[in-house]
Amino acid sequence: MPAFLTTPQGRQIAYHLTQGTGPAVVFLGGFKSDMGGTKAVYLEEWARKSGRAFLRFDYSGHGESSGAFTDGAIGDWFEDACAAISLLDGPVILVGSSMGGWISLLIARAMPERVAGLVTIAAAPDFTEDSMWGSFTDEQRAEVMAGQLALPSEYGEPYIITRRLIEEGRNRLVLRDPLALPFPTRFLQGTADADVDMSVALRLLEHAEGDDMRLTLVDGADHRFSDDRCLALITQSVQELIDAAT
Repeated sequence: MPAFLTTPQGRQIAYHLTQGTGPAVVFLGGFKSDMGGTKAVYLEEWARKSGRAFLRFDYSGHGESSGAFTDGAIGDWFEDACAAISLLDGPVILVGSSMGGWISLLIARAMPERVAGLVTIAAAPDFTEDSMWGSFTDEQRAEVMAGQLALPSEYGEPYIITRRLIEEGRNRLVLRDPLALPFPTRFLQGTADADVDMSVALRLLEHAEGDDMRLTLVDGADHRFSDDRCLALITQSVQELIDAAT
């Protein structure tokens, strides 16, 4: 059973915290995914075996946390992540998958002093503007502005895209202004990702500023990035950042 915390905004966030040595590793999941996914659970088991502190959680409107998914937006989920991180002492290593990559970049910008290292997996910064709004037809844009739009998903039920998700996301963009990453950063990306194009990873690498940033492309890996070689690369990258921090 998960534990729960109440955010300053009053949302109930479900989480699992594994005690261990620092820096703690924090997993930030993707859009409409939950903390029971393959990567989060794999990392938790890896952390438990190595005695490492580890945190996974559900954003509001996701998984076992309170709220409706359609009520949420990037800023809400960023606030949820900040509340979850407040459970931990000292610096953390962020592992952000897809939308979680965007959220982790927001955290890095807001509280760089808390971040000892960052691993992104198929990071999707600014996707509400660039991937969604930028690709919508005039009819789809009109439908969103009227309230909401249903988009088909390979992962189950359609994604309901709300006007608030699009408009609030414009306040959270990270690829338009300088983005400092003053800690070791590893960007991981699959070449067969149908949801986040390789060009996004290249744009992020070129846009961000840091002394120790590396992009690793995995030939044939898809957006899930969850086969054995991808999981091994994630833990290898996290361990590299732990070694650098300690």
